Amino acid sequence: KLERSMGTMAAPPRPPFGSLSSSYSSLRFGGKIGVRVRVNASSSASSSASGEEFLPNARRRKIDPTWCGGGFSLGVDLGASRTGLALGKGYSPRPLIVLELTGQKLELRLLDVAEKEEVDEFIIGLPKSHDGKETAQSNKVRSIAGRLAVRAAERGWRVFLQDEHGTSLDALDYMIDMGLKRSARQGKIDAYSAMMVLVRYFSMSGLGTELVLPKQLELHEKLRKGPCRDLDF
Repeated sequence: KLERSMGTMAAPPRPPFGSLSSSYSSLRFGGKIGVRVRVNASSSASSSASGEEFLPNARRRKIDPTWCGGGFSLGVDLGASRTGLALGKGYSPRPLIVLELTGQKLELRLLDVAEKEEVDEFIIGLPKSHDGKETAQSNKVRSIAGRLAVRAAERGWRVFLQDEHGTSLDALDYMIDMGLKRSARQGKIDAYSAMMVLVRYFSMSGLGTELVLPKQLELHEKLRKGPCRDLDF
């Protein structure tokens, strides 16, 4: 039964991130189902800021292996009534929780989770069809991501969109491989789908993400400064 509290959802033991990402990338990226991912690090908003100023953490680590900055990444699988969350920092992303919230309540809860888990970027799954085209659901996700980006930028956090086509099937395959029974899978599939969004994000080193940049210029400066961090952040 799904726990609706803010508690962390326990995940079964699983192989290291490297083996997981490679197996699923071969299945979905270069195998049976071809996915065309738009490589776009710039903003869809009209502003003087460049997306190159706000690279995703995974991309920064790829460019500079010695870079040790950045907090955790929060994977988000948005649904009509249920939203799955997952957490990762470049290795072994894990399912977190499933939220049964919508609208402003969902957006505020996402910010609460991000603060609690020391997150500084949101990786939101963007629905696409099998041929890489966006759908009606894509527009809904973009609207939510746009509103969240404004709230997140106030705290110096960035919001990115990541093509999520096939991640739900990846999540189901993974849960079956881990031996989870159907009753257990039903309440956790959204969180595992969010985990697969992070698996794809990290396996591609941040390429293919799309920055959601607020139009307000004053928020760009807050993004440049980044989040205020504790000494042990």
